[in-house]
Amino acid sequence: MLRIISFAISLLLIAQGSKAQKILKEMPKGYDAIQPGVASGKIDTISYKSKTVGSTRRALVYTPPGFSKKKKYPVLYLLHGIGGDEKEWLKGGNPQLILDNLYAEEKIEPMIVVMPNGRAMKDDRATGNIMAQDKVAAFATFEQDLLKDLIPFVESKYPVLKNRENRAIAGLSMGGGQALNFGLGNLDQFAWVGGFSSAPNTKIPSELMPNPQDAKEKLKLLFISCGDNDRLITFSKRTHDYMFEHSVPHVYYIEPGVHDFKVWKNGLYMFSQFLFKPVDNASLSGYTILGTRPETNIRSAQYPQILPDNRVVFRVKAPGAQRVQIDLGKKYEMAKDTGGYWAVTTDSIGKGFHYYSLLIDGVALADPSSETFYGMGRMASGIEIPYRNGGYYAQKDVPHGEISIRKYFSRPMGSWREMYVYTPPGYEKSTEKYPVLYLLHGGGEDQRGWATQGKTDLILDNLISEGKAKPMVIVMMDGNVSSGGLAGFNENVLKSFENELKQAAIPFVESNFRVETDAKNRALAGLSMGGLQTLYAGIKNTEMFSSLGVFSSGWFSNNTALTEPQYAFMKTNAEKINSNLKNFWISMGGQEDIAFNNCKIMCAKFDELGVKYAYSEYPGGHSWPVWRHDLFAFSQLLFK
Repeated sequence: MLRIISFAISLLLIAQGSKAQKILKEMPKGYDAIQPGVASGKIDTISYKSKTVGSTRRALVYTPPGFSKKKKYPVLYLLHGIGGDEKEWLKGGNPQLILDNLYAEEKIEPMIVVMPNGRAMKDDRATGNIMAQDKVAAFATFEQDLLKDLIPFVESKYPVLKNRENRAIAGLSMGGGQALNFGLGNLDQFAWVGGFSSAPNTKIPSELMPNPQDAKEKLKLLFISCGDNDRLITFSKRTHDYMFEHSVPHVYYIEPGVHDFKVWKNGLYMFSQFLFKPVDNASLSGYTILGTRPETNIRSAQYPQILPDNRVVFRVKAPGAQRVQIDLGKKYEMAKDTGGYWAVTTDSIGKGFHYYSLLIDGVALADPSSETFYGMGRMASGIEIPYRNGGYYAQKDVPHGEISIRKYFSRPMGSWREMYVYTPPGYEKSTEKYPVLYLLHGGGEDQRGWATQGKTDLILDNLISEGKAKPMVIVMMDGNVSSGGLAGFNENVLKSFENELKQAAIPFVESNFRVETDAKNRALAGLSMGGLQTLYAGIKNTEMFSSLGVFSSGWFSNNTALTEPQYAFMKTNAEKINSNLKNFWISMGGQEDIAFNNCKIMCAKFDELGVKYAYSEYPGGHSWPVWRHDLFAFSQLLFK
C-alpha cells in the first residue's frame, strides 16, 4: 500500500512539474482573434454593492470554456488604464479571445478573470477631465473597494479558490500601477502580480516593497513589462532596478512598442501562462524580447542593450564591411543582415564597467553608440553592466561634491599637465581645511579614469552623507610620466613620478585648495601601475603620508633589478614605515586578478621583512568594479 501511495505522489509531482512548460516570448499573430474550432469562454456583467464608494458598481467577469460551478477556480483581477473603465480591456484587447486560444492549446490553467472599474467613485465614468484630482484619487481608493467589496462579492457568487496562492492581479498603465501598488502592498491577498506599462501612480520602489525578503518568500511571480519606446518606461525600469538590487525574482519583459494595446495584449498573453503553476525562478531572466539601454550609451542610442541575464546585444551598421567583431576581452563574431546591420548577442558579462571595441575588418574602433573612455591606451567604448550591490556608487538624493579640472605647469616634467580634483559637499561655503587623498590610475589610463570609470565623486558623496567617510579632497593625477608603457617601466620612471608628485602636484594643490598640509591628513593610493607608483613614492616618503592604498598591484616577481632595491629599502626602514603609516592597505581582485601572484609573493616578502599591512580581496579580477569597491573600502579608513 505504501508503495502505491508513493508511486501516486511521484506521478502527481511529475504532473505538477510538467505544467511549468516553456513559454513563447511573443504572442503569435491571430491570438486575439476568433479561431475555428476553439471553444469560447463567457463574459458577464456583474453588479456589486460597494460600501467603500457608497454605490452599486459594475465589473466584467470572464469564465473559461467548460466552466462548471462544481469546480473551484483561481482568479485574475485585470485592471484598465486612466482613460478606460471595466470595458476597456474588452474593447481594446480582446482578452477573452487570447485566453480562449491559450486554453485550446492547454497553455494556461482554467481561471476566472474579473475586469472591474478601477475608478472608485460614485460617477466612475471615463468622461470629462480624466486627469481631474478627484478622478485620479479614485484610482487609489479602489484598493479598499477591491479588498473589502469586490473580492468578497466574487468569492460569494462564483466557485473560486479563496487563498492568496490562487489570486492574481495585473493591469495596464494606471491599472499597472494599481496592480503593483495593491498586489505588492497586500501579499497576504495576492501571490501573482503583473504591471504592464505601469504609470506614474506606481509607488517608489522602497514604498512598493519595503521588505524584499518578505516578498521573496510570498510572491509566486512578479511580472513587469513595457514597450521600449513608451515614455513611461522609466517607472517600470526603476521598479525592475530595485527588484534586481534586492534579488527579488521577477520577469522584466521589454518589447518593441509604445503605450498601446499591442504591448498590453502581449503582457496578458505572457503573464497568464505563468499563473497558478510552478515557476522556475532561474528561467525568468530569459523572458524578454529586448534588453535595456545601459547608462553608457549615448543619448537616444538603442544599442547596445543589456538582457536581464547580463548578456549584451550589439548592433551596428557597416554595410561595406567584410567582417565585424566585438572585442570585450573575448571576441564575438557579428552576423550581417540584408540592411547592412551587424549584430551579436554575447555571453553573460560580469558586473560593472567594461571597455570594449568594434573590430571592423581588423581595425579597432570606438562604437559610435557608446560613450568613449580613455583606457587600453586609447579612446575606447565602455559599457556599464548593472550590479545589484552597486548602490554605493549610485546617484542618490544626497549633497554632492564637485569635480574640477585644473591645469598646472610641472617644472619636473617641463610641461603643462592636468589633474581632476574632487571637493566634498559644502567645500565652497566652508572655511575649514580638508585632508587630501592623491589617487592614481592604471596603465593605459590617465587622470580621467577615477573621475569617469571610477565614479569617485558618487562613492564619496554617498559615504560622506552616511557619515562613513571623512569629507576630503581627492586629487586624481595623471601618472603618465613616460611614453614607454610597462615595457619601459623602471626605477627612473618611478623616480620621475615621485618628483612630479612631490615637486609639482602636491605644491599646486596646497597652494590652490583649502587643504591640510601635514602627513596625518595626506594619503596616497593607486590601482595597478598606480599601485606600483604608490609603493615606490609612498614607501620612500612615509613622513609625508599617513595612509597608502595599493589596489591590484605588487612588485614584479620576475624583475629583481627593480624589486630587490625596494625590499632592501623596506628592510632597512621597516620600523619607520610601521611607525609612520596608520594604514598600509593592500587589496586584490581575487585569483583572476592578473597581479594576484605578484601581490601574494610581495606580501610574503613583507611578512619576512616585518612590514605591517592589511590585506583585502574582492572578487572581480583586474577591473573597475574591483577598484571602485577598493576606493569605497579604503576611503572609510582615512583620516580617523
